[in-house]
Amino acid sequence: MAPVPEWNREALLQSPLFAPLHLALAGLDATAFPTLQDCNALLAARCPIITVQSGLPLRFVPQEYDTLPFERQYEPRCYLKGEVPTRADNWHDLLNALVWLTFPKAKAAINARHYHALTNRDAEPGGISGSQRGAVRDVNTLLDESGVIVVAADGELARLLRNFRWKELFWQRREQVKTGMSFYLFGHGLYEKALQPYIGMTGQGLLLAVGQEFFGWPLAQRLAHLDTLLANHLAAPEHCRSTRDLSPVPLLGVPGWAAGNNDAAYYDNTAYFRPGRRG
Repeated sequence: MAPVPEWNREALLQSPLFAPLHLALAGLDATAFPTLQDCNALLAARCPIITVQSGLPLRFVPQEYDTLPFERQYEPRCYLKGEVPTRADNWHDLLNALVWLTFPKAKAAINARHYHALTNRDAEPGGISGSQRGAVRDVNTLLDESGVIVVAADGELARLLRNFRWKELFWQRREQVKTGMSFYLFGHGLYEKALQPYIGMTGQGLLLAVGQEFFGWPLAQRLAHLDTLLANHLAAPEHCRSTRDLSPVPLLGVPGWAAGNNDAAYYDNTAYFRPGRRG
């Protein structure tokens, strides 16, 4: 098992994989692993405040370990009280907190979908069956843990990604990708893997269309726009009902995200850049 990485804020601020979290990371102390109080201080500095979909303000609270009644379990507690259980000195939970700070509307939308699935309250025509509720929770968990938001102004680039045309996308169309397509890690489990990147690291991509002007905006404006886009996407009950709504993305193929990917031969590794099939 690989050793747990030490806290190194400056290294994270230099990593392109952590770019969406850079604004939140910049508000943390550089010398010591962030505490629960540090995360709540970032929340307190936000204006407007971050709320969950029930309207309550968000707070990070200590993790409980006893057998818990329904309303104190993770998703219900977050939805009903605005409380996110968070373990101390834990990378996974810290990164979850940083994603909440970066994509608050989208995280609240995922939490609401989990809560409504658990309580059978999906407001969908004709209702949904128990098995479908399970599928909805599965795909939203996958997005929450391993999701990467992929935005493109060019539908052809999105088509190449959906069809696993990796070398054509990342090498032959490299310049178009640099100017008209972007990748934003969303899943906090994926960020945890990105602490020690490795060949094989793959995200579950949710593709969203944007205008070309998006790529010229400052980072804060792009993140706010993506947060609203993703939250609106998740608010539509027909979206994210199956894992097939997500597309695998070999993240170290993204131009500039790995030292070796400035060579065409890098993309000949079909164990990583798998051709895949769509039924």
